[in-house]
Amino acid sequence: MTDFIFKQLIDGEWVDAAKGGTWDLINPATEAVIMPVPFGDASDAQAAIDAAAAAFPAWSSKTAYERAEVLLKAADWLLDHAEDLAVVTTEESGKPLSESLAEWRSAANYFIWFAEEGKRAYGRTIPARSAGRRIMVIQQPLGVVGTITAWNFPVYNIVRAWAAALAAGCTVVGRPSEYTPRSAMMMAQALVESGAPAGVINCINGDPAGMAQVMLQDARCRKISFTGSTRVGKLLMDGASDTVTKLALELGGNAPVLVFPDVDVKEVARASVQWKYRNCGQVCVSPQRFYVHTRIAEEFIEHTTAFTEAVRVGNGLDQNTDVGPLINAVQRDRVEQLVAEATAQGAEVLTGGKRPADLHKGYFYQPSVMTSLTADMRLYHEEIFGPVMPVIPFSDPDEALALANATPYGLTAFVMTHNLNTALRMAERLEFGMVGINDWLPATPEAPFGGVKQSGLGRECGQEGLEDYMESKTIFIGGMS
Repeated sequence: MTDFIFKQLIDGEWVDAAKGGTWDLINPATEAVIMPVPFGDASDAQAAIDAAAAAFPAWSSKTAYERAEVLLKAADWLLDHAEDLAVVTTEESGKPLSESLAEWRSAANYFIWFAEEGKRAYGRTIPARSAGRRIMVIQQPLGVVGTITAWNFPVYNIVRAWAAALAAGCTVVGRPSEYTPRSAMMMAQALVESGAPAGVINCINGDPAGMAQVMLQDARCRKISFTGSTRVGKLLMDGASDTVTKLALELGGNAPVLVFPDVDVKEVARASVQWKYRNCGQVCVSPQRFYVHTRIAEEFIEHTTAFTEAVRVGNGLDQNTDVGPLINAVQRDRVEQLVAEATAQGAEVLTGGKRPADLHKGYFYQPSVMTSLTADMRLYHEEIFGPVMPVIPFSDPDEALALANATPYGLTAFVMTHNLNTALRMAERLEFGMVGINDWLPATPEAPFGGVKQSGLGRECGQEGLEDYMESKTIFIGGMS
């Protein structure tokens, strides 16, 4: 296996926490300690911001082509080491090895795409009302960017922000989840070994509240990109008011799936199971509430139940595993409680609904199909973030649309139909930042990713994602003869 460095990266140096703190990293499939990793505090975050601020003038002055060289080399490094990287990610996140491998290979695409897109931050010239005047708009990097990312996609959540920020000319202080820090450390190593100057990329691990406060209070940190809960996102919004720090927030979701009767029911059921239980349901864009037309609901439920019962649960390093564990005991216990509460209120568990009897260690929970849900159940209106599939029949499309929109969240929605009129009508009226029509993966480097309502602010990826790390400066020139 490649020699990876599992320490903090601050100002080009791999270091322990300033005060010597450590965190025992746990394998969620075995509950065994993988290794101790540095666990810092506000002082580590401050040192990282100092380094990023010092590195910003030189990095932002480089041409987009020079910055692109670093990102392209980093992409090659990821692809060359992808199989070893995936093992480390699976150990700390629990997801199947195939999913970790796909995540690392996809990460290379983000470096490649933003390396090229950075060369296209053109700005523009605006025709003036006066012959003696010229107006130009140029785009310049924001400055130091802080990233605070979640454990569910410890590679993807990071690379989409880091790649865009670095391509724009920003410097970065990244704080990953303490549950999956090594994936971020390996991403930082890819950039260092690809020529990123000292201080351009910094990776810290430690106290989330203390480190976030440093990012919020230091005026040199011009933007924070956060992936996590709506509750924490609101706290960041409150804190950002002191320094008017720009925020990109990817928060919770409660994605509806509208399944219309013209589909191939068995195929949609098969795909629903595949995408619902991806990463054990711990996906912000995970399909959650399955609204299925009454004409096909019974058939859909039969197929999804059968497909769910065939899902193999186990250690992600086992090649036969389809679904790994939840990230920790807190997450597993929450899913368990949501199912128990709903069952007590009258919901029916058709399959699953408990911990696997044959897995005595690890934070596992059986993939589950449930029916007879009502809107007052927490399982219905809260983000589950676990392997539970609620199925709700509907008869009228407008009824389904109203039910789908009746949530404070607005990240992703899905529509399954072969009727173009239905597809467009639903897509235009669904109150979500992204809509997948016969498509389950609303994520790619070239298209914007983000939500509306309480699912967040701003966009990552695409042209919009690059622009979110830049400021538009308008230059007025007068007195032209």
